[in-house]
Amino acid sequence: MSLDSIDRVAVLGAGNMGHGITEVTAMAGYDVTMRDIKDEFVDDGYESIAWSLEKLEEKELIDESADDVLSRIDTTTDLETAVSDADLVIEAAPENLDLKHDIFTDLEEFCDEDTLLATNTSSLPISDIAEVVDTSERVLGLHFFNPPVKMDLVEVIYGNDTSDEAAEAGYEWVESIAKTPIYVRKDVRGFVVNTIVGPFGGEPAFMVSEGEADIRQADATMSHERGYPMGPFELADLTGIDVGYHVRKEGDSPIPPITEEKVEAEELGQKTGKGFYDYEDGDGADYQPDDAGGFDWLRVEARMINRAAFLVGEDVAKPEEVDTGVQLGLGFPEGICRRADKIGLDEVLEKLETLHEETGSERFEPHPYLEELVEDGKTGEDAGEGFYEYDNEDGGFDSYHNINVELADGVLAVELDRPSRMNALSEDLLSEIDDLFSSVDTDEVRCATIEGAGDRAFSAGADVSGFSSANPTDLMDVSQAFETVNEFPRPVLAKIDGFCLGGGLELALACDLRVATDRSEFGAPEINLGLIPGAGGTQRLTRILGETRAKELVFRGNHIDADRAEEWGLINRAVDREAFDDTVEEFVSDLAGGPPIALKIAKQVMNEGQDASIDAALAMESQGFGLLTSTEDVLEGTMAFAEDREPEFEGK
Repeated sequence: MSLDSIDRVAVLGAGNMGHGITEVTAMAGYDVTMRDIKDEFVDDGYESIAWSLEKLEEKELIDESADDVLSRIDTTTDLETAVSDADLVIEAAPENLDLKHDIFTDLEEFCDEDTLLATNTSSLPISDIAEVVDTSERVLGLHFFNPPVKMDLVEVIYGNDTSDEAAEAGYEWVESIAKTPIYVRKDVRGFVVNTIVGPFGGEPAFMVSEGEADIRQADATMSHERGYPMGPFELADLTGIDVGYHVRKEGDSPIPPITEEKVEAEELGQKTGKGFYDYEDGDGADYQPDDAGGFDWLRVEARMINRAAFLVGEDVAKPEEVDTGVQLGLGFPEGICRRADKIGLDEVLEKLETLHEETGSERFEPHPYLEELVEDGKTGEDAGEGFYEYDNEDGGFDSYHNINVELADGVLAVELDRPSRMNALSEDLLSEIDDLFSSVDTDEVRCATIEGAGDRAFSAGADVSGFSSANPTDLMDVSQAFETVNEFPRPVLAKIDGFCLGGGLELALACDLRVATDRSEFGAPEINLGLIPGAGGTQRLTRILGETRAKELVFRGNHIDADRAEEWGLINRAVDREAFDDTVEEFVSDLAGGPPIALKIAKQVMNEGQDASIDAALAMESQGFGLLTSTEDVLEGTMAFAEDREPEFEGK
């Protein structure tokens, strides 16, 4: 049982999850059969796939036509027909254990004994589903998030009997469809993501029920001060208050009184027009930044961190997997384990112990793993170790958390590592960029590259939520990282694949050269928020594009595609994705093999000359030329030219 043995996939269910899983499977090149119990269900699911693929094709987000993808999808209402030749079956039926038992009983009869059997359940234990299968070692969970086409995360879940071979095959298959898998090594209720999000919604509801906070205050604080994509009550209204209610009820977890009241009144959120907010006669989730403050956010985050300690301490998941899960599955601004280490695990433990003593509630009982970390002095970043280890001695590349850095053969390769936020530029990320380009030993560097992690964006802009609580005067200094890149004494190349917008565009403009895939999009959409580019965008765009085109981008706030960006001179090359790596390598090879001193002076003269008179700029150029004539690199370049060989510059 391995990835190599998976050629054909069957998806059981044509609803939102079923047709979404079918679509991403076919997009990855697999033949897939989608089955449901009625023709009308199958037809509706297929039409949804066709509509989605058409939109993706229009936006050039798929590498082939919608018809080509659809040609790999079969449909049926007959279960045996759907699964008889499948190498992987993914059940996506309603969350009813008896129904799933019926399906898996039939699967064991209809499928080959080597077929991998997966369930997309979000709430039922994998082991309970697998108990009707004699070969339960081949049953696992593949929990996709809604909508599967947009959401990158898939939880790969072990049941009690799931074999490592089956889990590894599922993990590799998820990677093959361009999704991000995380292992859930024990069959705990809620898996990873829902284990963490439970307290995010539940604890504020208890606090409001107990009169210790109000709804807008809680939402505004968690969203505008703590950076979460939305407040807990707005999230409950979006997903359905009854959903969280039933999850807690099935898990024998305490239910906040305000949640119970809403369910009894059938005020379930957006789907009923009213929940914690009024969507029919009111303005919906209308909380504002001014509503924030006075809310005990640490009480909420301490409970989430305690649940993370449970997951890590009980060997359910590693800290990296927990953090990937909450970032990709929930859109959290950073991993909960990473945030815990910043807060300080000793402070988190003290908060939980105080609340446990005051209330006697099991909700606040610290997990032994959290206690163990604190007892061992592993209290987080300041201590050098918490959930993670930190290199506080030499400040090496491993000490960065929002960027990945590698220095090899003179090339400083930097990757913006916030794929769940489309590599949005947070304050921490910009600080790390500034620190890296300010402190790296330039004698070891010939050139640098900057790119975005994932396959969706170089950077889709600034993480506005990360700056929402800052004073306006503080934000006047956010451009320092961009200036540091612009003034770095080595050439910097931006590798752009996907969205390059707002602050992301400004970072690319701070680089010296820009190579992009032809599916990339560029824009300065700040005007749509009532803002202007604040990190050099207005000035660098004008210098690169000229006044007319720069004003079009800034004033209209629209996107332009890569072809137009190349035509305008915004980027150096626009190439298809197949040629992207080779094109970048050609640029990097020339830069890394070039004369470091001459490149440094050329960059300095060209940058500074833009702001000088023509006479002053020519004087700078002449001085630079004269300085370079005395270098060993010039002698090497001259000799290499005469001897018809490639020069070997040493920066001397």
